[in-house]
Amino acid sequence: MAGSSIRQCVALYTVEERARRDRTVWTLVQGILAPIQFLAFVVSALLIARYLATGEGATAAHTSIVVKTLLLYAIMITGSIWEKVVFGRYLFAPAFLWEDMFSMVVLALHTAYLAALLSGALETTQLLWLAVAAYATYVINAAQFIVKLRQARLSRSDDATAASYAGGAAS
Repeated sequence: MAGSSIRQCVALYTVEERARRDRTVWTLVQGILAPIQFLAFVVSALLIARYLATGEGATAAHTSIVVKTLLLYAIMITGSIWEKVVFGRYLFAPAFLWEDMFSMVVLALHTAYLAALLSGALETTQLLWLAVAAYATYVINAAQFIVKLRQARLSRSDDATAASYAGGAAS
């Protein structure tokens, strides 16, 4: 049966949500901020690794972590606005519940780094290991969102395939 070859997966968006997603400027903002934040992460991770390996470049590492964290805040705020526009709530929409929950862990660890940096509560090496923990959670969270992006693309592909089967059956 031709219809049985269509992959079965839960649609990430309703038709209305997809239309709102495609219309809002916040989708573009997220699409711009995500790779910028990832680039900042890569540079920062290299600077952290350099310091941990050589003991050199602490200021550069700290500066890069602050920049990466500010980008994280920007993407979290604009992502919440995007979620409100698309799903009608700022956070924890069912389609992104687990990603949002884990994002809170990412945000908490990055914020703990900033608090420790500003308060002087931790030594440089301890601060940078805290940043490593924050970055590890960021990588997991980024992977969660990449999986969702892929799911959305597959869902769109499935919609097109189903429509072509329906169109073929109707003719």
